[in-house]
Order: sequence, then C-alpha cells, then structure tokens
Amino acid sequence: MYFDAMEMEMDMHRSRMLIDGQSVHSLSGQTAIIRNPANQDPVGVVSVGDSRDAGLALEAAQRALPAWKESSPEMRGRLLHSGAENVLRRADEIARMLTLEVGKPLKDSRREVEAAARVLDYYAEEGRRVFGQWIQSEKGRSLVVREPIGVAVAITPWNYPVDLTSWKVGPALAAGCTMVVKPPSKAPLAATAFSLAVHEGGLPPGVLNVVHGPGSVVGAELVENPISRKISLTGETETGRWIMEHAATRIKRLSLELGGSAPFIVCPDADIESAALSCARRAFANAGQLCISVNRIYVAEEVADRFIPLLVRGAKALVVGDGQKPDVDMGPLFSQDQLERTKEHIADAVLKGAEILCGGRPPEGEEYELGYFFLPTVLDHVDHSMRVMQEETFGPVAPIMRVASIDEAISFANDSRYGLAAYIYTQDLLFGLRAAERLEAGSVCVNTVSPVDLHTPFGGWKESGLGRELSSSGIDEYLEVKHIRLGL
Repeated sequence: MYFDAMEMEMDMHRSRMLIDGQSVHSLSGQTAIIRNPANQDPVGVVSVGDSRDAGLALEAAQRALPAWKESSPEMRGRLLHSGAENVLRRADEIARMLTLEVGKPLKDSRREVEAAARVLDYYAEEGRRVFGQWIQSEKGRSLVVREPIGVAVAITPWNYPVDLTSWKVGPALAAGCTMVVKPPSKAPLAATAFSLAVHEGGLPPGVLNVVHGPGSVVGAELVENPISRKISLTGETETGRWIMEHAATRIKRLSLELGGSAPFIVCPDADIESAALSCARRAFANAGQLCISVNRIYVAEEVADRFIPLLVRGAKALVVGDGQKPDVDMGPLFSQDQLERTKEHIADAVLKGAEILCGGRPPEGEEYELGYFFLPTVLDHVDHSMRVMQEETFGPVAPIMRVASIDEAISFANDSRYGLAAYIYTQDLLFGLRAAERLEAGSVCVNTVSPVDLHTPFGGWKESGLGRELSSSGIDEYLEVKHIRLGL
C-alpha cells in the first residue's frame, strides 16, 4: 500500500534509492510501508520509483562504465574488499532489517549478511584471474580477450535478498560492468542497506545503483531499455519467461535462477537418522521458502517406517516464532499469499488421500495471531496427482511418497519441469554417484543438503533457469569474448 511521504512521521527506517552516487527519493515522491510478517508492525518507509527513476539509474551506470571498465582488476578488487569490510561493520544493522522485513530468525539473517560479504571478497580476487589467450597458427596470431558486457541489471527476490544481491553485484563489478539493482518490492530494506555499504566502500558514482519499485514498471524498464546489456534474475519461472521474451528484442544476455522442486531420495541402505535430520533441515529452513528446499521426498518402502517418525520428530522439535527471539528456529511465512498457497497444497493433498502426520495448521497462541505463521508439516501417502508434488509450495511442507525401488524414485524425481537441486542418501557412494548422474538437476547432493558452495557453479536445468552463478562461472556470465586476429 502506498502513502504520501508527508503523511509518514513514524519512527521507522527510511530507505531511499541510490542513483549516480546519491541517496535520492523517487521522482514521484511515492513511498510504501514495509511491514513485519510476524506481527504486521510497520518497520520501514521506502521510496518507490517508476520507469523514470529506472532510466536515470541506467544512464548513470552508462556514464560510469567507460572509466570502470578501464580500471585495473586490482583496483576493482580493492574496492570490493573495502565494500565487504563495510558490510561486516554494519552486519548487525543489516541483519536486523532483514529479520524485520522477511521474518527469518536473526541468527539466520546474520549468517546471510556474512555470507554476502564473503562473496564480495571472493570476486575481489576472482576478477584478477580473468585471463585471455595467445594462439599461434601458421599464418598469423590470435589474441582472445574477455571484456565486460556493459551495464548489467540485477533483479533479486525477497527470500534471500542480501545474499542473492551479492551473487550478482560481486561478479558484475569484478568483471568491469556497472550495475543497477532492483531489490524485491516488498522487502527492499536490507538489500538496499547492503548495496549502500558496498557503494560507500569507495565505488565511483554510478558504478552501483539501486532503484525501488514494482517489477511491472521498474523491472520492465530495466529489462527493455537499450542501455542494459545483461539481466540477472533470481525469481519465479513465469517472471523469467517474461524477461526472456522481452530481452530477446535486443538479444540481451541473461542469467535466470528460477523455480525449483527438489526431490529427496532415501535409499534402503541410507543412514536413516542422518537422512531424516538433513531432510528436516532443508525442508523447513527459512520456513520452506527456498528454491533448493526439499519439496518431494521419495523413501524406499522397506525403510519408510523408520525414516518417517524421525522426520516428524525433527519437524516437531523446531521452535516457531518471531525471528527476533533468540531461541526461534523458524519464523513466519513472508506473506498472506505464501500462507494461502501452503494451505491450498495441503488441503489438495488431504483431499486426494494424504495423511497429515504433524503440523498442517498455524500455531495457536496470542503471539501468532497477527503473523503468517504455519507449523512444520509432514505429509504421508502422497502421490504425483497432488499439487504439492507438481508445484513449488514455498512453504514448510514435507510430502512423503513411498517407492518400491530407487529406479522408480529417480523416475519420479525427474518427472518435473524443474531441475535446480536434488538430494540422495545412500551409504554406497558408487551407487550414489551413478544415481547423481541420472538425476536431472543443476546440483545433485549425495549425503548432504548443501548444494551451494562459493567455489562451484550454481544454477538450474529445464524450467529452473539458465546460466550459472558463483565460482569462476559466475564472473564469466558478465564477460564477452573478443577475438583479435593479427596477420603476420
């Protein structure tokens, strides 16, 4: 809901945009209130831009591009390191903003901010390793060099707004691109604070810009404006499809990390206790609002009656509450829409024969009445006719399907339009490797639920996206290849 800025006199954090090195209000003067999903308390007032603000930010990035492109990798690296130090100095403040606007536990918010600083430090050094090639042939010589694409755009989501902003800002700036960031409309506070901290580490004006506003207006301008040459999105598959269509008119480079529906396979020989503990951790982290969350569980029939009680025990042990409280493991869902989607998926599954083993409802008590809270939920006897196995719930639901064989489990796992992450637990590592080769996903984990590693590429297959982030692959996404031929 939007308000006139003059009407807002409450003591809340005020978040402006960053354009050409200046912290500015939107041209329209429009603002929005950001509310805490745990209790609906107002926590911030944010300037809301439109296409004009987006255009100004792109123009600023375009003006800054020549000098930034020509600067040395060493200089860019020093400034990224400085930005990382600045982020860590403000980590408590940024983490608190993050918890207030998205609801996640404060300890998780702090880890996210620290991880974002590490990403900046990584690319500060990776930018020094962008090398070319000198190729000798019979009739001449060839020099192959890699140069920055130009002005890049980052469109980031609300579930991990700080970390995923760093995944784009770090490699783009290290490569010599300038950038415009559009944080999530309903959770822009922490991502903007992070970007400001990076800018204030010493970046020249216009190298890093931030514009707030709805994707249908601000995002559309950033995608369609001819100034932008590269678009990086983490978001829904439908949004990615729209961006592909509209970026195609000017053949822009894209990195799209989109939806997921990660399968979790439990083999007969798995360490059942370890598998159940890991499954609970990945299914209910961030209230299930994670693109690599466990969405579908396939358990070998012969071990299902051992695995399921352990998973239920892990779900029941989680403390649900306001993320500001130190003992909380799982905060609220982000919005009423997420809450309703979770309820709808559970209701559909129950209607078609699934059984609720725990959760399945909001927690009871006065402290939960105003928030979007929902208990960690385990469903048994699910099948592929149910929405919860076909669509990304993005909520704290762990649906279990018993399978006769692991071949059947792999077939079901691959029966999805998504392919971001997959998990399999077995004590036979050779079998696990062979199974991983058969699973259709960008990241496959054997006996772990941690597919994200700063040093390895991350991204999806099928409708989970294209392109890769993190590792040296992440910086390659912001570089063009040029061949210079020398006739001798």
